[in-house]
Amino acid sequence: MAAKLRKGDKVVILTGKDKGQTGEIESVDPKAGKAVVGGLNMAIRHTRQSQTDQGGRVPKAMPIQLSNLAIVDGNGKATRVGFRVEGDKKVRFAKTTGDVI
Repeated sequence: MAAKLRKGDKVVILTGKDKGQTGEIESVDPKAGKAVVGGLNMAIRHTRQSQTDQGGRVPKAMPIQLSNLAIVDGNGKATRVGFRVEGDKKVRFAKTTGDVI
């Protein structure tokens, strides 16, 4: 199945502690069905000191279920993603506006 959400997409979080906030997808794990959104769903990770890193408590963005994310359309609203064929290419489009993503 084609990926509805990809790296670099601007998304809004639909549920959880960061509900309503927007960010950009940094990475996607399609097998687990999760994505990391930059600066959102932060958790504190304790890291050991090394020669290159001071260590301590480091904030880190944790993965979010893809079902809890929605892509942002041109109007700044959350929308679902559809697929259609234009010419000989398959493209993603926003269901609310019909614009190609």
